[in-house]
Amino acid sequence: MDRFALLALLNAKPGKEKEVEEFLKSAQPMAAREAGTSTWYAVKLGPNKFGIFDTFKDEDGRDAHLNGDIAKALFAKAKELFSAAPQVEKLEILASKTPEA
Repeated sequence: MDRFALLALLNAKPGKEKEVEEFLKSAQPMAAREAGTSTWYAVKLGPNKFGIFDTFKDEDGRDAHLNGDIAKALFAKAKELFSAAPQVEKLEILASKTPEA
């Protein structure tokens, strides 16, 4: 079971919602290349509210992700796309349900 996670909450600037959606979709191939990232989700929480949720087996994988290409691209685009700086929370997973292999 993955024990570590990240949750990034993002608020799009008015009129930038589609650009945020496209940016998040474009990050999926980068996440797929990260060996330490077990799962990665980009979500829409409301008309201008978005998030990224990812899970990791260990802190090394989470730290690698925090210093990787997605994080760099996210913060490089932050002033252009978001009304506030992305809120990134480190989470500890207490329980989960996963499909059987």
